[in-house]
Amino acid sequence: MEFSHYSVMLNECIEALNIKPDGIYVDCTAGGGGHSEAILKRLDSGRLISLDQDDEAIETCKNRLSKYGERSIIVKSNFSDLERVLNELEIVHIDGVLMDLGVSSHQLDTPSRGFSYNSDAMLDMRMNPRSPFSAYDVVNTYSESELKKIIYEYGEERFAPIIARKIVEKREESPIKTTLELASIIKSAIPVAAAKKESQHPAKRTFQAIRIEVNHELDVITPAIEGAVSRLNKNGRIAIMTFHSLEDRIVKTKFNDYARGCTCPSDFPVCVCGNKATLKVITKKPIIANTEELNENARSRSAKLRVAEKI
Repeated sequence: MEFSHYSVMLNECIEALNIKPDGIYVDCTAGGGGHSEAILKRLDSGRLISLDQDDEAIETCKNRLSKYGERSIIVKSNFSDLERVLNELEIVHIDGVLMDLGVSSHQLDTPSRGFSYNSDAMLDMRMNPRSPFSAYDVVNTYSESELKKIIYEYGEERFAPIIARKIVEKREESPIKTTLELASIIKSAIPVAAAKKESQHPAKRTFQAIRIEVNHELDVITPAIEGAVSRLNKNGRIAIMTFHSLEDRIVKTKFNDYARGCTCPSDFPVCVCGNKATLKVITKKPIIANTEELNENARSRSAKLRVAEKI
């Protein structure tokens, strides 16, 4: 199957990296290779390391980027392992990092991957298909309180208690195995009046929450940023694109922490911690997709791009 993936805010991401032709860059979430190829086109003696944990993405990138020869290095890895990958490649410092967080269009649009509430498939949602832990395990083994917690916190779903209760009740009859079965249970838990006011599918937030839990998506953001920033050269850029508020909040907070430096209480007359600012935030407000792109790709609507520079 062809790996179809729309490269969200492609021009904005490339512009944000301020690419040097001889620099070393990392695309932490290569996907279909669109952003990776755009970076490679701007390099001459420089190199690009493209990471992804999805086997289909890795194969697609190998085919797409093979013409760039030794300038392109492709590694199967989660971006939280960036420092380990750089150590193995004997690369000490880099000049830019791009992270495109969240699930890819290809994963969403491939029914057998079990991400979509619009197509019937076995419950899966693994970004890394070799992982032993899937959405089936979350739905069928988590306690009602655990389900309620992740649906409320990761999905920001106000009907989380009712949805969690319905899931537990249904699985007591028999295991919940498919995406459409789960979507139907969620839909039945949401009051009709509330569902009619929504423009989106009633299962969207719950599916998002389960996907985040399966892939530990929020847990890996902070260590990934820390690893990337520690390896950036002076004036190197880190650009991170997020697709929901929880991701964006983590990135914004982490960038601001690095830009502030000092962690002393505000009522201290002088700094005693000695921490210095490490980053300069380039985007005071996140960059969002323009109207032309939104007309081409509706999924770009939730994308936010934040950029910072090593000082």
